[in-house]
Amino acid sequence: MKELLDLALSVVNLPLTALFGLLILYWLLTLLTGLDLNFFDADIDVDADIDTDMDVDFDTRGNIDTPELANTEVKKDQVIRRKGKLNLFKAFLLYFNFVGLPFMFSFTFFVLFWWALTMAGTSITHSHQSEFGFLFFFGSILPALFLTKIITTPFKRFFVHVNNKGEATLELLGREGTLQTTLSGDKIATLEIQVQSNPIKVMVQSKNGIVIPENTTVQIINQTANKQLYIIQALNQ
Repeated sequence: MKELLDLALSVVNLPLTALFGLLILYWLLTLLTGLDLNFFDADIDVDADIDTDMDVDFDTRGNIDTPELANTEVKKDQVIRRKGKLNLFKAFLLYFNFVGLPFMFSFTFFVLFWWALTMAGTSITHSHQSEFGFLFFFGSILPALFLTKIITTPFKRFFVHVNNKGEATLELLGREGTLQTTLSGDKIATLEIQVQSNPIKVMVQSKNGIVIPENTTVQIINQTANKQLYIIQALNQ
């Protein structure tokens, strides 16, 4: 046990040990308090064209709030296909399931695998206290990403049928909320609504592409056939 602790707290493994400990604390607080803890407050404006042969072969246009990476699933059917240049960062997130599943769910698996591979490599080579050990630290990133993709992919089917609180999908037609970003054309944005006093964010698109300014009170009036994207219009329009 002491050897394991010394290994985990060594100069090479300490950063990942600390990060993995924080993630465990995150999930414990979420489980015990029911708090929806989001550490991502910036907005990412997604207006990119994607054309790739990977299994994320689809194009994304719209506005995605970064907190949604922790709670919302972006599916192939929610995006608009057209030719263009692939944004590598967005392709990275999509391909390794950091957007196809709740972000913190996938990120926790990634850190777990990264930490475990680094621990194993430095333990076998006794390099946890030397500069050589950092070869395992950085070299384990890519294998950890692919392990994350393999392990988390089966969970996609489950998350299709639940909302961000793990509850069965709720009837959202007729719900109202305030749009936080201007929406027009084929763009996709997030809308926060209240369901039984719980805030839920969904992906939305303007009816017929009509421009809806930010801070407009809108109503969900329809749902796409794949049931992943909601159609909204300005209230009393």
